[in-house]
Amino acid sequence: MVELQINTTQNVNINFTAASVGERILSYIIDLIIKVAYFVGFGYVIFDLLDFNSIYDDLDGWSKNAVIAIFSIPVLFYTLTLESIFDGQTVGKKVMKVKVVKIDGYQASFPDFLMRWSLRSIDMLFIGFVALISIVTSKKSQRLGDMAAGTSVISLKNNVNISHTILEDLEDTYTPTYPSVIKLSDNDARIIKDTFITAKAAKDYTTLIKLRKKIIEVIDIKEVNGNDIEFIDTILKDYNYYTQSM
Repeated sequence: MVELQINTTQNVNINFTAASVGERILSYIIDLIIKVAYFVGFGYVIFDLLDFNSIYDDLDGWSKNAVIAIFSIPVLFYTLTLESIFDGQTVGKKVMKVKVVKIDGYQASFPDFLMRWSLRSIDMLFIGFVALISIVTSKKSQRLGDMAAGTSVISLKNNVNISHTILEDLEDTYTPTYPSVIKLSDNDARIIKDTFITAKAAKDYTTLIKLRKKIIEVIDIKEVNGNDIEFIDTILKDYNYYTQSM
C-alpha cells in the first residue's frame, strides 16, 4: 500500500492512499464493459434495427473507414471526457471509489487529463504490461501518463476528512464577512479549528467565548455578527476564502 502526501495550495499536508493495482484494473474492466456494450448496442440499432447494412456494403473503403472512425469516437474519448467532467473519475473509477488527482496539491485540469490520456496507447502496450510495471515500480504508483501529467490515482475509501484540516467546504457564491482574517496564519487557523470542533462537540461554551474574544483581539474586529459558534465558523470560512484567492 503506497501512501501519497499531497501539499495543498494552503500548505496543508494531506495523506492519501494510492489506488491499488487491483482497484485500477477493476475500474478499467468496468469501463471496458461499458465501451463494449456501446459497440454492441449501437451496432445493433444502426445495422439491425435501421438496416444500415445495405448502405454500408455499397460504400468504398475510405467511406467504410470513416464510418468506423465516427462510430468509435465516443469510445476513443470516453476516458478523457468523463475524467474532465467528473473531476478525475470515469464510471469505473466511481464504482471503485478511486480518482485522478494532482500530486502538487492543485486541482487537476483538462490539460492534465489530456496529457495522461495521450500516453494511454503507450501505457496499454502488451495488454497493459507497460502501465502495470510503471505503477508497481514507481514511488507514487504512477503510469507513464501520470508521470507526464504530474498526477496519480488515489483511493477515496480512506480519504482524509476535510474536518481534519484547516480547509472548509465553500460554495462558489460564498461572500466573506471579516477581511481582517488574513492576519491569521495557517497555524492560527488550525488551532482555532481544532479548539472550535472540540469545544462545540463538548458544548464547552466557556471555551467558545474565550476563543471568540481572542479572535476579535488578534484580528481587531469592531463588530461581530451571530453567536459564538456562528462567528467562529464564519471566521474559518473567511480565512479559507481569502487564502484560496491569494
